Amino acid sequence: MGRVEVFESELATRSPFDGHGLLAFLRPRAIAGVEAATDDRYVRVVTLPHGPGVMELRPDGDRVAARFELSDPTDLDEGVRRARHLLDLDTDPEPVDALLAQDPYLAPLVRSTPGIRLPGQVDGFEVVVRAIVGQQISVGRARAVLGEIAARRGVAVDLPLARRYGLTHAFMTAETALRVEPEEYPMPRVRGRAIRRVAAALTAGELELRPGIDHEAAREALLAVSGIGPWTADYVLMRAAGHRDVLLDTDLVLRRVLDREGIDRARTDRWSPWRSYASMHLWRIA
Repeated sequence: MGRVEVFESELATRSPFDGHGLLAFLRPRAIAGVEAATDDRYVRVVTLPHGPGVMELRPDGDRVAARFELSDPTDLDEGVRRARHLLDLDTDPEPVDALLAQDPYLAPLVRSTPGIRLPGQVDGFEVVVRAIVGQQISVGRARAVLGEIAARRGVAVDLPLARRYGLTHAFMTAETALRVEPEEYPMPRVRGRAIRRVAAALTAGELELRPGIDHEAAREALLAVSGIGPWTADYVLMRAAGHRDVLLDTDLVLRRVLDREGIDRARTDRWSPWRSYASMHLWRIA
């Protein structure tokens, strides 16, 4: 690999910003060899248009210090864009908090965690694989399977910042997934077939998973894939497309909270258009 370019910057945020809550979400889900997360930073390998790179993000109050190590400096703008989406930095938290705080159950949650954010992504296909792998298994088991997929199918990376944190691979791309037989994955074959079908749709341009897409059209396309149900489709839209109005009421953990508190659909409808942020609050307390 040729010369590595390093860029440091401060990513603008909108206050309040619950950066440490994002780290608490990302840390237990970090894929070995691809990501590393601690109490004060998140580091990962990312596949960019012109080559691999590494981003290090350090939330501190209402600011995020960022370091990008790139194999091609022309990827800086794209790296910054993905980092901003990952940390949901462009959301104005004030209208979100104001509306959710009108509900007597959510009000104390908003007061204790103002500026809660949606964990986004640096690659939509990766979120699909995470969601499919994570169906009906624990976070720890999903993390182990994803680590195995990354080690076997990811692209080896040797960058100084990656070495510092023990990172060795970029995650498997959609193009690579087209060459993997469903039975080669360490999980049920139907899930491997679902990964391949989504990879084919993405590489053919029949499906997009990024901010700004038509959410309903993308949801229909995902649900048409055998092995993808409502929870998986909604989770993908929330994280990959930044859909701000998804209530994951098919999630068993959230369903228990809603049922325990006697919160019905009519009440959760009043949380629109910020139901994804309500989901994050409910996950946090559960």
